Amino acid sequence: MNKDSRLYSVLFNKCPRCHKGNFFVSNSAFSRHFDDMHPRCPNCGFNFMPEPGFYWASMFVSYAFFTIWTLLTFLIVVIWLKVDLNYYLIGLVPTLILLTPFFFRMARRIWLTIFA
Repeated sequence: MNKDSRLYSVLFNKCPRCHKGNFFVSNSAFSRHFDDMHPRCPNCGFNFMPEPGFYWASMFVSYAFFTIWTLLTFLIVVIWLKVDLNYYLIGLVPTLILLTPFFFRMARRIWLTIFA
């Protein structure tokens, strides 16, 4: 993958402008402070917080991730593998909880990359 692409920045926690500085403080979405962001890019100084409430709309991107995950797993588990719907729902809730930090971080990176 080209290290100067926006997709690389989104997938690997990098600045959307210089593609080198980290977006979030921690590289892991599953750390205690998964939501701690740098205020500016450590490499180029790009402002990661353009205005107050900027990331409010990234919640809709996150919602799209949850919807796609739910539909894909439903199609695979219930329709294709013929697992009972109750078992699917019991398994779906923990996966959604575990994926929340990952989707949160991905949605913020995508939202800033759209407007960078």
